[in-house]
Amino acid sequence: MSDSRKQNTPAWFMVVAVVALLWNLLGVLAFIMQVTMSPEMLAQLPQDQQDLFSATPTWVTVAFAVAVNFGALGCLLLILKKNLAGLFLQLSLVAVLVQFAYNFFMANTLEVYGMTAMVLPIFTILVSIYLVTLAAKAKRMHWTS
Repeated sequence: MSDSRKQNTPAWFMVVAVVALLWNLLGVLAFIMQVTMSPEMLAQLPQDQQDLFSATPTWVTVAFAVAVNFGALGCLLLILKKNLAGLFLQLSLVAVLVQFAYNFFMANTLEVYGMTAMVLPIFTILVSIYLVTLAAKAKRMHWTS
């Protein structure tokens, strides 16, 4: 791929990729905070939240880790204009869907937190879908190589 084709990348692409990386880094931070929560911090939560947290299977925590880490790597690869970004973002999307499928269909998340607990997950799913389509468009338009 010639450098002249890469230079045709619109300016907004880089802005979106950087904002998306920051979004995913917030997810990485949330993951770190969740897995490093001390017993004292957990004890400060209401009992139903403690029960929900304690009942979360390891595979859901792994899905969370894959979602945020692969999302961040995918966004970094978008910034670096690499086609591999699409694969990482697709894997991140699958992990997001697995994580939230558990939270909303297998756990009592809505009972504990109410319907407002759906806002961030729905937004996260939409962002993840958008990033997958953006990576595909970037590849198709030769913005990545």
